[in-house]
Amino acid sequence: MAIVYAHRGACFELPDNTLPSFELALKLGADAIETDAHMTRDGHVVLAHDPGGAHTSGIDRPMSSLSLEELRLWDVGTKFVPRRPGLFRTNERYRVPTLEETLATFPDTYFNIDAKQTEPDMIPALLRVIRAAKAESRVRIASFSTQNLARVRATYEGETGLASSEVARFMLLPKLALRWLRPGGDAAQVPRRAYGIVFASARTIARLHELGLRVDFWTIDDADEAARLVALGADGIMTDDPRTVCAGLGAQSSS
Repeated sequence: MAIVYAHRGACFELPDNTLPSFELALKLGADAIETDAHMTRDGHVVLAHDPGGAHTSGIDRPMSSLSLEELRLWDVGTKFVPRRPGLFRTNERYRVPTLEETLATFPDTYFNIDAKQTEPDMIPALLRVIRAAKAESRVRIASFSTQNLARVRATYEGETGLASSEVARFMLLPKLALRWLRPGGDAAQVPRRAYGIVFASARTIARLHELGLRVDFWTIDDADEAARLVALGADGIMTDDPRTVCAGLGAQSSS
C-alpha cells in the first residue's frame, strides 16, 4: 500500500512546516510528514524550507544567523496565501518549530526530513535531536546535498534518501554494473521527470525496486495522477494537498 507524505504539512491550507499544518495533514489522512531542516546560530534544528524568512515572515535574514529566541519572533504566516481558503486566519501567529518539539508533539508519526543546510554543518545537531527522541526508526533523512548524506550515513542507524544526482547515476549506469554497485540509501524520491529520465513509468520504477529502493514521487496534488503513479508501482506520494490526495486514493482503494 502506497503511503501519502504531507509535503511540508497541509500547505494548501495552512503555512508550510508549522505544527498546525502538520496536525491538519495527519487529520486529513496523511501517513507521514515531509519537512525541511536548518539550524540556528545557537545550534537548534528548526523546520523550514527556505534558509531565510523573506517568503514566509517578510524578514530577509538567514536562520543560521539568528538565535532560536530571535527566530521565535517571526510570524511565518505573514506572507502566506492559502490555495484553499477557509482555515487560515490572518490574526493567528505561526512560528518556526524546532525538530525536538515536533517529534515530541507527534510521537507516532513517520518523518522524511530534508537536511537543507550544508554550512555550518547541521548534521551532528540533527542526529543528536533524533537520537535523544529515540526516533531513528521513524525518521528518514534526505538531502539534495551528497555531502550532507555522506555525513549522515557515516553514523546514522535510520533510513536515508538518495540525492537526485545519485538516483540519476544509478539510472544511467549499464544494468550489468548494478550487480556490483548498490545505493547507499533506501529511498529514491523523484519528480515525474528529471535529467532527461522519465521516472513516472513502470519500467523505471521496477529498475529502482530491483536496487532495493522505495520510490516516492513529489509533488503530486492531483488525485488521479497520484492513483496513476501508485498503479505503476510507486511506494509513496508527496503532496501539498493531502485533503484531495488522501480522499482520492482512499476512494480508489475501497472501490
